[in-house]
Amino acid sequence: MEVNKQFSDKALEDFALIDLAVNENDEQAYAKLMRRYKKPVYFIILKMIRNVDDAEDLTIEAFAKAFKNLHRFKKDFTFSTWLFRIATNNTIDFIRKKRLKTTSLNTSMTDDSGNNVNIDVEDYGLDPQEEAIKKQKIELVRVFVTKLPPKYQRLVKLRYFDELSYEEIATELEAPLGTIKAQLHRARELLFELVKGKEKHI
Repeated sequence: MEVNKQFSDKALEDFALIDLAVNENDEQAYAKLMRRYKKPVYFIILKMIRNVDDAEDLTIEAFAKAFKNLHRFKKDFTFSTWLFRIATNNTIDFIRKKRLKTTSLNTSMTDDSGNNVNIDVEDYGLDPQEEAIKKQKIELVRVFVTKLPPKYQRLVKLRYFDELSYEEIATELEAPLGTIKAQLHRARELLFELVKGKEKHI
């Protein structure tokens, strides 16, 4: 495909790296793409959710999804545009899922004026689309988790698959909160290394 000559030199370099990554499974090409865009992606996500831990998790997910689908990338626009769209859409899905979901129940109770009172209770279930998104994220991460050392596998499974908070993980493992945060940070670093390497079977 002929590349639009209006693209910047950096965009053209990205296209060359993508060709190497897709056609030759060049791990250095994947690594260079991640080095270029890890911080921008992270800060875009952080601006959306304002939570450092979740932003780091979502950054991993964004790159995992992008690298898994890199063979589908079209050079009609820049790689950064495509990557940022993946990252923001993934974050929007995360935000939507985290919002309080309520179901209105019309009860027999009435207020002082004789009107029925609606009580909102939290709905813990996922709709079919949200369930599909959750399964997709778990599958993406599961590919990499099995390659982590055992002590990190359990931490990542509790965080990603069971979706426990840091405090809940600390309680579950009977470990100090600071230790859990430090170990999860290291686990994320290892996941980034695995995503960069992009195992051939993915």
